[in-house]
Amino acid sequence: MSKKEQILKLAQKMGVIRPKDLVERGIAKIHLKRLLSEGRIEKLQRGLYALPEKDFGEYHSLVEACKKAPGGVICLLSALRFHELTTQSPHEIWMAFPNKAWNPKMDDISLNVIRYSDATFKKGVETHSIHGVPVKVYNVPKTVADCFKYRNKIGLDVAIEALQECWRLKKGTMDELWKYAKICRVSLIMKPYMEMLG
Repeated sequence: MSKKEQILKLAQKMGVIRPKDLVERGIAKIHLKRLLSEGRIEKLQRGLYALPEKDFGEYHSLVEACKKAPGGVICLLSALRFHELTTQSPHEIWMAFPNKAWNPKMDDISLNVIRYSDATFKKGVETHSIHGVPVKVYNVPKTVADCFKYRNKIGLDVAIEALQECWRLKKGTMDELWKYAKICRVSLIMKPYMEMLG
C-alpha cells in the first residue's frame, strides 16, 4: 500500500486527520500535500483534513473542536443541543476543561471554555463516534445538573427547560438527576424544580 493510500485509509477510519497522525505512523507530510493538490483530501481548517465527501452535518463544529482539543468535553448549551434538549443552536462550542488545563487555540471555531474542578470534570462523560471521530459529551443528567451549576452563565430559564425536557423525553431518572445534582453541589437549588416534576 502506497503512502497516499495509507493516508486515505486513515482518513476513512478516523474521519478527520492531523499531520501529527501521519508523523506518528512514519508518513511524510508531502504525501498529504500531494493528495490535497489532487483533490482527494480537503483541508477543513488549519491542521485538520478529511475526505472530500465526508459530511459531519450539524455536528461539523463539534467534530472539529473535539479533534483539536481531545482533552475537552462538550458541555452546557452544546451538550443540550447534542442531546436534543433545546431548539437553541449556540453560535459557539461550549467545552469543559479541568481547572489547570491549557487553553486550546482554535482560529476557526468560536469556543466558550468552561473550567471544571477535577471532581466534576470526569463524571458523566460519554464518548460518541461521529463518522469515526470520538466526541466526548456529558450525559443528559450531568448536563442538566451543570446547567443549574452554571445558571449565571446560561440563565436559570435554560436550566429549568433542560430539566423539564429531560423528564418529558425520559432521558434521565430522578435517581440519576439527584446523583449529578449532588456531584455538582446544586441539589438544594434543583430540589424544588425536581419536586414539581414528580
